[in-house]
Amino acid sequence: MANYRDFYRRSIEQRDDFWTEQAMLIDWHKPFGKVLDYSRPPFAKWFVGGETNLCYNAVDRHLAARAEQKALVYVSTEVDQERSYTFGELHQEVQRVAAMMQSLGVKKGDRVIIYMPMIPEACFAMLACARIGAIHSVVFGGFAAASLAARIDDARPSLMITADGGSRMGKAVLYKSLVDESLRLAKNPPAKVLIFRRGLDSNMSVVAGRDVDWQQLAPRYAGAQVPCVWLESSEPSYILYTSGTTGQPKGVQRDVGGYAVALASSMKLIFCGEPGETMFTTSDIGWVVGHSYIIYGPLIAGMTTIMYEGVPIRPDAGIWWKLVEQYKASVMFSAPTAIRVLKKQDPAFLKKYDVSSLKHLFLAGEPLDEPTHVWISQALGIPVIDHYWQTETGWPILSAVPGVEKTPIKFGSPSFPVYGYDLKLLRESDAMEAAPKEKAVVAIAPPLPPGCMTTIWGDDERYVKTYYSTFSKKQVYSTFDWGIRDDDGYYFILGRTDDVINVAGHRLGTREIEEAVSMHPAIAECAVVGVADPLKGQMPLAFAVAKATVEDKKKLEKEVMDTVDKQLGAIARPRAVYFVTLLPKTRSGKTLRRSIQALAEGRDPGDLTSIEDPGALEQIRNALKEGSSR
Repeated sequence: MANYRDFYRRSIEQRDDFWTEQAMLIDWHKPFGKVLDYSRPPFAKWFVGGETNLCYNAVDRHLAARAEQKALVYVSTEVDQERSYTFGELHQEVQRVAAMMQSLGVKKGDRVIIYMPMIPEACFAMLACARIGAIHSVVFGGFAAASLAARIDDARPSLMITADGGSRMGKAVLYKSLVDESLRLAKNPPAKVLIFRRGLDSNMSVVAGRDVDWQQLAPRYAGAQVPCVWLESSEPSYILYTSGTTGQPKGVQRDVGGYAVALASSMKLIFCGEPGETMFTTSDIGWVVGHSYIIYGPLIAGMTTIMYEGVPIRPDAGIWWKLVEQYKASVMFSAPTAIRVLKKQDPAFLKKYDVSSLKHLFLAGEPLDEPTHVWISQALGIPVIDHYWQTETGWPILSAVPGVEKTPIKFGSPSFPVYGYDLKLLRESDAMEAAPKEKAVVAIAPPLPPGCMTTIWGDDERYVKTYYSTFSKKQVYSTFDWGIRDDDGYYFILGRTDDVINVAGHRLGTREIEEAVSMHPAIAECAVVGVADPLKGQMPLAFAVAKATVEDKKKLEKEVMDTVDKQLGAIARPRAVYFVTLLPKTRSGKTLRRSIQALAEGRDPGDLTSIEDPGALEQIRNALKEGSSR
């Protein structure tokens, strides 16, 4: 096995040779003439002149060897359905949807908004767009009408694809009424809306001349043959709007060739997925993880991918492990939030099923605290790999890379910079590289590697201003995250630069304090925010979810504060610890720290269109009221 440090160094110092090798992992219709065009910094074009197609690499190229292998397994615990499609069947379904889209006027370069639940038809639609050179923009099926309208106006789609509804915890979530409202609000609505009926909305309205019924159109195109449109490597593949943005949404634009190569490479070297194996990623296609590691990545690798509609505790907390056993998943990818939910359940569910097929569990989405990392590692008895990346990068920035070297896991750390990323920890004050154990901004020296965003859709200037203007002396990409590196070269993410708490001149990452609070055995998870303080500038407030009912809040609060004292010192002690039964989160599992902070400071909590449970925010309000009367 190779030495990872040498492997990484080669990816930075011999960039062209390195990426030429990785590019051989995908099929090219026309070979590229130049590995990288970096004549217009910070904009990078990878594999210049090469022509390929994401759908071809995900589906067509596997037909000769594995047409009968399962490609897509759909499981819904919401509507109690299971369906599977071989690569051959997926090929037919994608071509049918591609023909349907063409009949509705969609052509190369057109944008298609996909606003759908976790159903196979959403996968078909994404791959069909890729097949004919249309640019898909998947919007998470839960965003409110105004948020959807903003994305429509930015992308200016010719077609929208939706369903009558989704389902959450057994309750129907009606999509079509949201779509109708968003199109009334939008200044640039699409000419056509294609609607897949699931039977969840019996009173669904239909707009004559605009709305098209999927089930009525589909039979006309059974057996359709639609060839792949070959795209130059740097042409756009999709737009994905970053969640949680205020004002004008940021459309992350991705290319075709660079993305395909990055995914193929990461599937082999990071996730260690082999053709014929199964990958189970518990995300949603509305988020970047769903794009990269439910749809494109596993299929490019010739794997079976599981598309799951449901939550981790319904019908019970064993459902995920049941699916691992049933489909012999070798790779699993989830989020720390979900693992913390499972941590609160009966541990017997983890022992009920045979999960010996699993080689690794990967976790990403927000920082993984050490106690949770330890718990799930011990429970599964396999390497649990924390890794760190962003919507903007499309694939991991920091991770162990077991396909190159099986490096030891450090709990709470996403390990090392991934090959291709010239990662820097830069001091905010002078843009100089930080020493070990010194907090600094996680930055990447351009060019960004293949697979990362190429620009903000329709706004190159905004791309440069947003991501490359943190440091006046250097043009580097800012992740807007704080990090440190220990003496062994392992990295730790400490939270957003704008989530940093400045207590009397001392910078404290929210992650550090959250981890310290979670060290108390009674605490399941917590969120820490900084609030204005007349004496110290800011003070941390902690909002904690206990594992059981709290009988004596004052006693537990003192114990938690003592735990923080021991872990970090008195400087990091929260001003107060409030106990709630759940934290406000987005539907993708990210804690709404800014909204919590706003409430704590008596401000408007801001845009809450993506909140999972509005009742969680009400709990925060009540806890703060209760605290003020102490």
